[in-house]
Amino acid sequence: CAIPPSDHPTHSNGPKCPSAPRTPVCGDTRMQHKDLLLPQHPQSCGTSSRSPPASCRADPSGHLPSCITPFQSSLLAIDLWASKRLGVCAGEGSAWGSARPLMKVIEVSGHGIPWLLGTFYGLCHSDSSAAREVLLNLLFALLLDLVMVAVVKGLVKRPRPTHNKMDMFVTISVDKYSFPSGHATRAALVCRFVLRHLVLAVPLRVLVVLWALIVSISRVMLGRHNMTDVLFGLLLGYALYGVVEHCWLSPATAPTLFALWSR
Repeated sequence: CAIPPSDHPTHSNGPKCPSAPRTPVCGDTRMQHKDLLLPQHPQSCGTSSRSPPASCRADPSGHLPSCITPFQSSLLAIDLWASKRLGVCAGEGSAWGSARPLMKVIEVSGHGIPWLLGTFYGLCHSDSSAAREVLLNLLFALLLDLVMVAVVKGLVKRPRPTHNKMDMFVTISVDKYSFPSGHATRAALVCRFVLRHLVLAVPLRVLVVLWALIVSISRVMLGRHNMTDVLFGLLLGYALYGVVEHCWLSPATAPTLFALWSR
């Protein structure tokens, strides 16, 4: 039994062809020969395009980059979970909320502004050429630290933890980003610098190391950073000290600069 392609089905007393089952199609407007003619490219209802793999979908929280492997995704998820659990001073209502004021004092001790102002003051009031050389290189190290941390934060643009309160001491535009921790970078850099160029008794050397560790840990406890931010910051600060040593400023390498400060 056949139906002429140019004619519509007619009602007759003769034998009829069985109707072909109709497949549901979204937006099908081709209704002529509605029992026999199907669209050339049928699509299932409710789907317009293939969805990307789960590992390449954007994370709504902004903490995970797109297109990462399941292993990397698992590590980052562990980092976020552990950092939130360790943020015991993130707010007044946190588990250790009563210690938050102390943690904020520690935060200020590792901030860049007090270190820059103190170093600059020492340069202006130092009468020893050896002391001026050390302080000038410390100033160079602190400025290098600020620049490198700002560049990395601007490139990575990892947002701060969701449980962080933006009540930090003197922030700039890139401080809304989390990776890496500038406090941890500065703590590692200053710790290596002080231990190398200052003559200190053993108890004071231990205190310097403890200060660097406490400053770094406080960043997670206050909810300012995730653990990976702090760990990378410590590694970056440790490496930046090597750059400072390699580019050490002295009266022989920078006579004009030292002549300026000796006046």
